[in-house]
Amino acid sequence: MSRFLADTRPLRNAHFRRLWTANVITVIGAQLTVVAVAAQIYAITGSSAYVGLSGLFGLVPLIVFGLWGGALADHFDRRTILIVTTLGLILTSAGFWAQAALHLESVWFLLGLFAVQQAFLAVNQPARSAALPRLLPADLLPAANSLNMTLLMAGGIAGPLIGGALIPPLGFAWLYGIDTLTLLATLRAVVLLPRLPVEGVTVSPGLRSVIGGFTYLATQPVLMMSFVVDLIAMVFGMPRALFPQLAHEQFGGPTGGGLAFALLFAAIPIGAVVGGVFSGWVSRVRRQGLAVVIAVVVWGVAITGFGLACAAASPGASMIWLAIAIACLIAGGAADMSSAAFRTSMLQSAASDAVRGRLQGVFIVVVVGGPRIADVAHGSAAGLAGAPATAAAGGVLVVILTLAAALAVPSFLRYRLVTGENRA
Repeated sequence: MSRFLADTRPLRNAHFRRLWTANVITVIGAQLTVVAVAAQIYAITGSSAYVGLSGLFGLVPLIVFGLWGGALADHFDRRTILIVTTLGLILTSAGFWAQAALHLESVWFLLGLFAVQQAFLAVNQPARSAALPRLLPADLLPAANSLNMTLLMAGGIAGPLIGGALIPPLGFAWLYGIDTLTLLATLRAVVLLPRLPVEGVTVSPGLRSVIGGFTYLATQPVLMMSFVVDLIAMVFGMPRALFPQLAHEQFGGPTGGGLAFALLFAAIPIGAVVGGVFSGWVSRVRRQGLAVVIAVVVWGVAITGFGLACAAASPGASMIWLAIAIACLIAGGAADMSSAAFRTSMLQSAASDAVRGRLQGVFIVVVVGGPRIADVAHGSAAGLAGAPATAAAGGVLVVILTLAAALAVPSFLRYRLVTGENRA
């Protein structure tokens, strides 16, 4: 079984172990804040439109500061960036606690504070990802990224469940306070890291540096393809905007919420966690480009199966088809986890250390932006073709476009793991 269960060798590294262990509690704490912000905005305004506005207040800082944060990570010592941004996250989380404890009841202050928090997070993430190859050898990066993604997805499931249960008896201030305290574990972990200066020539972290990162990416077809296949998978194959309609029309759920609704939204993260638990095989894969293509094709096939299961659902057998649809999403979530682990490892190991931060910034923009573009595209297409057909057609397009892109850039299919030694 050890060959199939998650490869835990990265945890033997003291620095990675401290970071990962700290994230066990901070990921859940962060999800408590995400849930609390949405719930508090609705409690203040009684409007879902304001809740949706939080998505815009979070997206813009993630894009702008994600790109700039990548430039910062290619100029300053990455340990320093992690310390400063973690302190910023602690302060903003404390700000959430203070406004709730003082009953300010200001939605605009809450949204502004949320935007600041997302800006600190956007600067933190490129530095964290770019630092990983300095802590671990290249052959352990897929396992390390699988462990990180498994933890992130598990937190995405547990956090909302815990937060939803705790808000009524405890209130918003307690949830924000818990998040603030859990971040102290992350602060300790980053303070204990070694110095992580950029190797190679550093550039001033301005617009020219950001453009330089894109210029470098344009000269690296393998790395460029890692972004292209992710955009294909997410833009055409992420049907989450259709879940409310499908839950209601195909599986007989109420117009708001319900069991089918909850299961559809939870299925992909559950699949990612299952894939992470049984990710021991990822460390043995050397042809990572081919592995990414296979994983994205499996994702596309799973989404196609999901759409067909939804189309086949009937009033008398809706639960059977719901189970099949959920199974397809779980399989897709596991495939997506594998794809993301390999793509992240490729960026970390194949790119020069002097540009790793900027490429991770681009990675954040793609990861954040792709699903949001999908929401708009799927929502518009469903009005014309229907939700089940839109989901199934999106999955088919993922398979066709991924194979076409892979054939267009054969060097991506030939890419093999770049090995190296731990230098930190």
